[in-house]
Amino acid sequence: MNQTLGGILSIAGLIGIIFFGYQYMQDTESFSLFGADIAVSTGDWIPILISAIVLVVGLFIYRSK
Repeated sequence: MNQTLGGILSIAGLIGIIFFGYQYMQDTESFSLFGADIAVSTGDWIPILISAIVLVVGLFIYRSK
């Protein structure tokens, strides 16, 4: 039971990191200033952090006996 729950949480966390990470990268704006390209992110990093926490918790549950 714990391994199933841990596996589901781990997969959900990994999918969340990939999805929200891609979305975060798409919300980045860049402009040129004195010949240098400057990138400014307007994305929200909170969903990435929550997904990482879910992934870690899922791994701990999966590894527990």
